[in-house]
Amino acid sequence: MRIALPRGDRRALALCLAAVACGAAAVATSVAGQRDPAPQAPPAPPTWAPPRQPEAAGGLALPAAEPTRLTIPALGVRARVGRAGLLPDGTLRPPRPPHEDEPAWYTGSVTPGEAGTAVIEGHLDASAGPSVFFRLGRLRPGQTVRVRRADRTTAVFTVDAVRRFPKDAFPTRAVYADTAGPSLRLITCGGRFDPTARHYRDNTVAFAHLTSAR
Repeated sequence: MRIALPRGDRRALALCLAAVACGAAAVATSVAGQRDPAPQAPPAPPTWAPPRQPEAAGGLALPAAEPTRLTIPALGVRARVGRAGLLPDGTLRPPRPPHEDEPAWYTGSVTPGEAGTAVIEGHLDASAGPSVFFRLGRLRPGQTVRVRRADRTTAVFTVDAVRRFPKDAFPTRAVYADTAGPSLRLITCGGRFDPTARHYRDNTVAFAHLTSAR
């Protein structure tokens, strides 16, 4: 029997997100040098803490509405957004064919634009080549992320930081814990590919907060 966990607990269970989301997709990259490496976010030092979450512009927060499209102008990303639930082991279910090159919103998090932390995952690469978040490590503070929602509003987020964390030191609470204002986390794999484990050794996370809506 499946037990429905409270949102905070379900978020904590998603520690292995990128290991699940990227491990199977990385088969084509298992031989070093076959493909140009993905841009890497700066590694987070041991004492690094997430940026202090600013309040949304003018106290702005949106009602619940599921995301439908994700646009990251600086990376050339324009993609439909799917949905990601949890696997029986408590990890996030990765996007699967024929939608493996689309980002997916974690349904255990708030919708983008609501007060709290919305989470969108995406593959770094897939069997056919680079996937939707291949360039995520190139994203920089001050750049924007736009999320089109089912209620036809667009939530505009400003990037605060992009960092890379070892999988065995992933800051689960810092990434998944709800913030006072609306925030967004974009998550994929990063670092070196481990051919034995068949997944990347790190996670890349972009931290952003809501600055406008239209």
